[in-house]
Amino acid sequence: MHTCISLLQRGDMVVGIDNLNDYYDVNLKHSRLDVIKQHRNFKNFHFSKIDIADRKAIQELFLKEKFDCVLNLAAQAGVRYSIKNPYSYIDSNINGFLNILEGCRTHKIKNLVYASSSSVYGSNTKTPFSEEDNVDHPISLYAATKKSNELMAHTYSHLYDIPTTGLRFFTVYGPWGRPDMALFLFTKAILDGKPINVYNNGEMQRDFTYIDDIVDGIIYCIDNPAKPTPSFTPKNPLPHISNVPFQVLNIGNNSPINLLEFIKKIEENLNCKANKIFMPLQDGDVLETFADINQLHKLSGYKPKTNINIGIKKFIEWYRNYYGINS
Repeated sequence: MHTCISLLQRGDMVVGIDNLNDYYDVNLKHSRLDVIKQHRNFKNFHFSKIDIADRKAIQELFLKEKFDCVLNLAAQAGVRYSIKNPYSYIDSNINGFLNILEGCRTHKIKNLVYASSSSVYGSNTKTPFSEEDNVDHPISLYAATKKSNELMAHTYSHLYDIPTTGLRFFTVYGPWGRPDMALFLFTKAILDGKPINVYNNGEMQRDFTYIDDIVDGIIYCIDNPAKPTPSFTPKNPLPHISNVPFQVLNIGNNSPINLLEFIKKIEENLNCKANKIFMPLQDGDVLETFADINQLHKLSGYKPKTNINIGIKKFIEWYRNYYGINS
């Protein structure tokens, strides 16, 4: 939604698709669409209810729209849910992504930007996480599908000369965010007077990245397709497939925060204490995420502008307004 608004703001024509599934509150998804509909350039936006796993529908969409660029942010998200419902991750994140790649191949798309994830780093202990780090050991199926997306994109860049950019997002948060993310879950529970689950006794760190900073990086990559470069892992240069228009970039805040400190900042903004239930580390979770953003900075000058205090405040203001909570 935020990226669509930024593109419309500058006059781009945007086609948005979503299957509007019930993984979380469908009303929130419709409300996001309503926000887009209120934009002064709404005439430049077209929405279709399509599942990227629907091969025929995606083929027809590419044939009809003649895209200049494709941005694929569609995926079945969530680390813990991938343990409960693995097939939905294969349907959306593997089969669906293949349909996008095939559309790009068939219609000679000039640029593909897609969502990867910081989860590909698995239980890496070296910080900050760099694009040059080994990511061969994912610890959730969700992470495995995102690593697979990067490999699939490289293949299509190599075989068909399609510029592809994978963005490894680091814990995106902000207004209109997903209800299964920590900030949303904690805010709702605290305001409802319910306890919050704090995993690994709070001994975790996350590189929370505000949505506006994420959009800045996405827009840059839309406007600047990947250029032919050697394979992205210097430790395994693979000279026979070098000079491929492929890149994978971290996009994060470069400033991780301890989970208990994060909760404290939410409490301060809500003027309310949380009832914490300390829990063990969950399967698939990692202890820390920390983005090395040097590559994106060198390319674009990218530098996150929103610190965690401002970001949490803006989210809670949105939350209170959206759900009609005045105190």
